[in-house]
Amino acid sequence: MNEAIASIDVSIPAQTLTLLTGGSVAQTYSVSTASNGPGQQLGSECTPVGRHIIRACIGDGAPLNTVFVGRRPTGEIYSQRLGRQQPDRDWILTRILWLSGVQPGLNRLGSVDTMRRYIYIHGTPYEAQLGTPVSRGCIRMRSTDIIELFRQAPAGTPVNIHN
Repeated sequence: MNEAIASIDVSIPAQTLTLLTGGSVAQTYSVSTASNGPGQQLGSECTPVGRHIIRACIGDGAPLNTVFVGRRPTGEIYSQRLGRQQPDRDWILTRILWLSGVQPGLNRLGSVDTMRRYIYIHGTPYEAQLGTPVSRGCIRMRSTDIIELFRQAPAGTPVNIHN
């Protein structure tokens, strides 16, 4: 954990996640947000906008490409063979940063609650698709990148997602 982390900025148009430390850019990563675009509604499969925090950090110490379902490791390690066997599965790999909105009516509470929608920043096997919006609402990253981010972004880290 790095105490100097100020915030994370996610740009939907640029398909980037920027880690800011002390107001300066520390690192910028290519990501994939929702193919359905930005949106707040439960069931929309859109990426929510606005101010959030990381509510929970899940998967510390798990091996690279660990598969998660319901925020729990399944015992599987993603491989191309496994991906071919289950081509329609929405793979959540390596680490999970579970987001919670902080703006009531926009991304917190009721049918717009980001945490209740299970919106995460997580690893993906679809690295060639990063930079394009293809997710089901979450923010997908390279598994090696999510490990790096996970080490520097503890629970409580502010996350701003904008369109």
